[in-house]
Amino acid sequence: MALINPHINFNGNAEEAFNFYKSVFGGEYTKIIRFKDISNPDFPILEDEANKIMQIILPIGKSFLIGNDVPKILGQVNEKENRSKISINTENKEEAERLFKGLSMGGEIEMPISNSPWGTYFGMFRDKYGIEWTIEYIQ
Repeated sequence: MALINPHINFNGNAEEAFNFYKSVFGGEYTKIIRFKDISNPDFPILEDEANKIMQIILPIGKSFLIGNDVPKILGQVNEKENRSKISINTENKEEAERLFKGLSMGGEIEMPISNSPWGTYFGMFRDKYGIEWTIEYIQ
């Protein structure tokens, strides 16, 4: 069964925010990936963004709080709206594909579901109601 987790976008202060959340909820990060960790010729990273957070995950009970910094090339996050996504982690690739296909129908695909540079099976879209989603299977 799929697990739904909140995913928050930040304008460069994801690490600071997550250190705050960690101080409140406790626990340890299960993942911290910086943009420099996934930089490659097909996905070059600007030097001033290399240490920003590509993905950070803090377990809270059976769920996860997920966050990232938005690269400048994608513009600023409007901090009063469209700042978060609903993130679904699936048990297998087939479930990821089924949910991606169903939920994205009539919407706008931002990143087709496929193998990601960080080693998962991942896709991102805005559904027909304007809600942003990510679907991920950790292989």
